Amino acid sequence: MVEVLDSYLQDAWQSADGPGDVLRDASTGEAVAALGSGGFDLAAAHAHARTVGRRNLQRLTFQQRGALLKELALALKPHVDELHELSYATGTTKRDAMIDVDGGVATLFSYSGTGRRELPSSNVVADGPLQPLSRDGSFVAQHVLTPLQGVAVHVNAYNFPVWGLLEKFAPAFVAGMPVISKPAPQTAFVAELLVRRIAESGVLPPGALQVLLAPPADLLDHITEQDVVSVTGSAATARLLRTHPAIVDHATRFVAEADSLNAAVLGPDATPDTREFELLVREVTRELAAKAGQKCTAIRRVVVPTELLGEVADAIGAKLRALPVGNPRSDDVRVGALVDRRQRDTVLERIGVLAAAGELVTDPGTPDLVDADADVGAFVGPTLVRVDDADAEAPHEVEAFGPVATLLGYGDLDDAVAKVARGRGSLVTTVATHDIDVARDLVRGIAAYHGRVHLLDRTTAKSSTGHGSPLPNLTHGGPGRAGGGEELGGVRGVHHHLQRTAVQGSPDLVAAVTGTYVAGASRREGTHPFRMQFEDVAVGDSVVAGPRTISQEDVDAFAALTGDTFYAHTNPAAAAANPFFDGLVAHGYLVLSAAAGLFVDPDPGPVLANYGLERLRFLTPTYPGDEITVTLTCEEKVDRVGRDHGEVRWDAVVVNQDDEQLATYQVLTLVEKRDKVEEA
Repeated sequence: MVEVLDSYLQDAWQSADGPGDVLRDASTGEAVAALGSGGFDLAAAHAHARTVGRRNLQRLTFQQRGALLKELALALKPHVDELHELSYATGTTKRDAMIDVDGGVATLFSYSGTGRRELPSSNVVADGPLQPLSRDGSFVAQHVLTPLQGVAVHVNAYNFPVWGLLEKFAPAFVAGMPVISKPAPQTAFVAELLVRRIAESGVLPPGALQVLLAPPADLLDHITEQDVVSVTGSAATARLLRTHPAIVDHATRFVAEADSLNAAVLGPDATPDTREFELLVREVTRELAAKAGQKCTAIRRVVVPTELLGEVADAIGAKLRALPVGNPRSDDVRVGALVDRRQRDTVLERIGVLAAAGELVTDPGTPDLVDADADVGAFVGPTLVRVDDADAEAPHEVEAFGPVATLLGYGDLDDAVAKVARGRGSLVTTVATHDIDVARDLVRGIAAYHGRVHLLDRTTAKSSTGHGSPLPNLTHGGPGRAGGGEELGGVRGVHHHLQRTAVQGSPDLVAAVTGTYVAGASRREGTHPFRMQFEDVAVGDSVVAGPRTISQEDVDAFAALTGDTFYAHTNPAAAAANPFFDGLVAHGYLVLSAAAGLFVDPDPGPVLANYGLERLRFLTPTYPGDEITVTLTCEEKVDRVGRDHGEVRWDAVVVNQDDEQLATYQVLTLVEKRDKVEEA
């Protein structure tokens, strides 16, 4: 008897009605675990997410949820090795497991940083600038982003049971949406161990994450218009789920990452004697070896100049034949097993279809397995199929989700673009070239068909993260056949779980909604805001300082001190001839410096540092003799969770004696907290 996997629902481990499919070690065939057969109340799981989960998450701010993700990542780090060890049973090597396990933990760290760097200490994001809707400024509009009030349902693929779960969970969590995750059955035992360690950590609020380790049953029947459904898998699966009645009826947000016949293109400049030729051969070899080619980003089509087909085939073929295939527990093995023998049979069948359109350069057979038996394991040798028929359909239609790629020739760059485009939408294509014209023309030709284009040459050889490495701060998705999603992409991944709304009203009311000061809203003057600690500063606290006269002597001294002797500041005739000026003007940075001299408080105090300016615009020239006045208003506060200081952004407006705006900008300061963080 093998252990039947429980599901984590309503903050408790629940047992299924009985055992379902037995899950076996991909290399040895030994039974590892069994899926549960079902019998769970998934309507109750949805209700739990929408009540308990949503309430607990949305009482926290973006910043606080980002900080919790860091805690979770730190809690999982001690368990990386045991997740690696269990991952061997899925056919992955130690190197493959690092991509999945370590990559998943790294994604938590990355989205933690996104939440803490780019999002406010609230659940409302001001999206874009304020839009004035009346001449007198009494009626304005602000686009805002707020969390959806439903649940994020995630359907994951088998190839990355850790990273796949965490990379979907992280942006949803930061956004404030509870998650119900449905891992793929083949590797569900790894996902189960991950979730056990997450639950044991106690980091997540109740209701934040539920995981179904059984058939989906009625999981999607309870979907509403406030939910998000995110799917990774085949295009057929995505199509089936996208048309589920509940999703169609409620126009539910649906994000898919599906089939992708990714390409690698060798530029015409990359002849066999170049570094770029060598790099493409290495990249293709690495992509077929990693996860035994079971990656959505793996290279499926190698597109090279027709006259180089033979040399490329020889070079890649030699590298592939040298890759040791076998039990992933062996340190010598570079290519492990496919996830199970059913997948092996599917891959072999598709190799047959591809080979019928061309010829095998390397054979999928594996006569020299390392510490493994071909009769029980799910092994396929790294396979390259050369296709000389320019009109062949199979290379552009058939994805053998294993260590398999086709080799195709092209004539000119237009032909290369056309061949890549026949994939009908991909996640990523690598272009190996050192020719700037080739890079420009190929990228402009294929960009519309891709979520990412990886330019590879001798300059990036050491620093490139590689063709198949989706990074949390870059878009992981693609149009067309690839599903049209953007799974990652930094803060955009969070925005997928937020609703954009245009809020119209008076400046005071709009400011109350956003929690940020907007032009025209009420300001409060009193204690100099630089004398208040972070907790005491409030949005709208303001100081008006000035006036100060900017003299010709100031302009001359600033030019001498800085070396900025631009003619508009030093040559009266040339300045007068400039269509923007009426004569000598003061340096813009002199105006900023003088404004700072007006509003700063010189004594030591809560303001620890000024760390930058943003949105700086010079609107009207400042002439010698003009008087400047600056108004500084607290625009936004961002509580840096776990730090002894917070961030305060100040709206700064500098005007002259005629009340004309000279400059507008944000001043960013770090302000000491009254309540210090206790040392752990």
